[in-house]
Amino acid sequence: MSLSKHELKQAVAGVTATTAKPATIYCITPSPIGELLLFGNGQALQGLYMESQEVWPQKQPDWRWDEAPFKAVITQLREYFDRKRTSFDLPLAPVGTAFQQRVWTALLELPFGVTTSYGELATRLGDAKASRAVGLANGRNPISIIVPCHRVIGANGNLTGYGGGLERKEWLLRHEGALLL
Repeated sequence: MSLSKHELKQAVAGVTATTAKPATIYCITPSPIGELLLFGNGQALQGLYMESQEVWPQKQPDWRWDEAPFKAVITQLREYFDRKRTSFDLPLAPVGTAFQQRVWTALLELPFGVTTSYGELATRLGDAKASRAVGLANGRNPISIIVPCHRVIGANGNLTGYGGGLERKEWLLRHEGALLL
């Protein structure tokens, strides 16, 4: 299932397979914060992970290296890192539960350079008491940077957990101007 950013915002259910699983295509691209693993189904991006990230998907025997399907992703990431892009327009297909999809959709609505807290995000989703669940879903975001989980901080303004490491979270927020230099 290939979802544009707009379609993902409307999604409330996890992606389910109705046919045979297509081959996973992947590549690794450099960035100012280290190598980035990109993978997907050839139609949409399903994962973007940073080297040494707490969760780094294990390459499976059926995965196939091919940079061509990620040309737009790589271009838009370079533009982001060069400060020429503040939002992404890519087909995304993250796999997760209905609640995770809702959280990731809400993350897509966070503007460049703007932070929010887990509690504020939970309130936007309709349940102010769900900040821990929001934090867990945020931590399971499979498309880092593009689905900007780095923009979620603690209620007290402190940087809190980030799968790519707090140094990268701080770097991304400084890059976006959300933190003073």
